[in-house]
Amino acid sequence: MDFIKQRRLMVDLQLRPRGIKDEGVLHAMATVERHLFVSEDLQESAYDDCALPIGCGQTISQPYMVALMTELLHLEGHERVLEIGTGSGYQTAVLSMLASEVYTVERIPSLAERAQALLERLGYKNVQVRISDGTIGLPSQSPFDAILVTAGAPEIPEEYIGQLKVGGRLVIPIGSRYSQVLYQIRRTETGIEKSDSTGCVFVPLIGEKGWKEEGLY
Repeated sequence: MDFIKQRRLMVDLQLRPRGIKDEGVLHAMATVERHLFVSEDLQESAYDDCALPIGCGQTISQPYMVALMTELLHLEGHERVLEIGTGSGYQTAVLSMLASEVYTVERIPSLAERAQALLERLGYKNVQVRISDGTIGLPSQSPFDAILVTAGAPEIPEEYIGQLKVGGRLVIPIGSRYSQVLYQIRRTETGIEKSDSTGCVFVPLIGEKGWKEEGLY
């Protein structure tokens, strides 16, 4: 399969027509080899307009959602970004092309280790992978210019707001375990500004400040 052609078609048929305008985001989406972030038996479906399983009950998000969430961060290249939910590492790779530093947190060790090994092999050098409870953020490296959350939360964890710089952006799905709304939140001098983007469905954000999972918290 011609994966270069598939990425070009993904951009031209899925992303541009649905309103993704940031040329940096479109370039990253056309460059990052999404098929390498899924199992070999799913590679022919890697550029389809859908999420795909990556094991451990987790998914790699549909290309449009990856592009939309990235665009909502308004990255210019100098930012320090925190990603919550490394998963396959695909979203991490996209962010790494658009930011100065990317810190990504994953609670499932096997996914974190696999993603780290792949990102290193592919040459993404401005990424640091951490294994921990992402619902509390990464206070040791804060503040961040942007935070991207790739799992659905019941509410906005205050920890994320506290770890944003003033003017920083948080993109996060908020709602129930099975259906959410994607929000863009900007920290201001006096509080936050919040705007909704679109309905979405993500795996639940599990952890101390998110959804509880029996046997974990």
